Amino acid sequence: MYAINGSPRKKGNTAQLLDQALVGAKASFPEEEITAERIDLYDLHYTGCRSCFACKRKGGASYGKCAVRDDLHSLLERLLNSDGVIVGSPVYFQNITGQLHALYERLLFPYTVYSADRTGIPQKSIPFGFLYTMNVTEEWFKQSQCPAFLQLWESLIGRNFGYAGHCFAFNTYQFHDYGKYVSDLFSEMDKSSYRKAHWPQDCRAAYELGWKIAALACREEPVAPCGQS
Repeated sequence: MYAINGSPRKKGNTAQLLDQALVGAKASFPEEEITAERIDLYDLHYTGCRSCFACKRKGGASYGKCAVRDDLHSLLERLLNSDGVIVGSPVYFQNITGQLHALYERLLFPYTVYSADRTGIPQKSIPFGFLYTMNVTEEWFKQSQCPAFLQLWESLIGRNFGYAGHCFAFNTYQFHDYGKYVSDLFSEMDKSSYRKAHWPQDCRAAYELGWKIAALACREEPVAPCGQS
């Protein structure tokens, strides 16, 4: 199982929740050794789709798969051979980060077939889960275009591979010290109070999403999440 960190921060909100998801995945089958790894996208050097159409060429060696050779090439192979994936991203301008967007292009376009009957290329069933962090409140989020943008990606990936669910962390901390930055739009005191009340719940939701992905991947009856029966 892989956790894809679409944030530039390795110890930020998104990374922390992804780590909780991996803990949940490993806890689902304590008697078995579940291999779980976090991948930080900003450590890799790659681009989005290069529009080479090698994945569409009739009889081509790369038909149905991305032909671009960069750091994403081996990662795509690992994801496509995995048993489960959880993707995490902070929300930038009401959408996922650019690095994650580029990965999605390369992951999805090879399986988009320009055929009249709209038949795609069959893929291995892989449960994908999605985790998002953002500095806005839940109320603001619901009134924005963000839910529609995120739902588009989830539906595309779910249609091609599989869908396990999503979770959100709202009103997150962006800075360790708000006094160092122009940020008087926010109240650090309110942010702190919200985090104390909600961050444990956010971690729990991420843990349970990881647990669910592992359960779907193994297609067996897992151990109930801690505190549940």
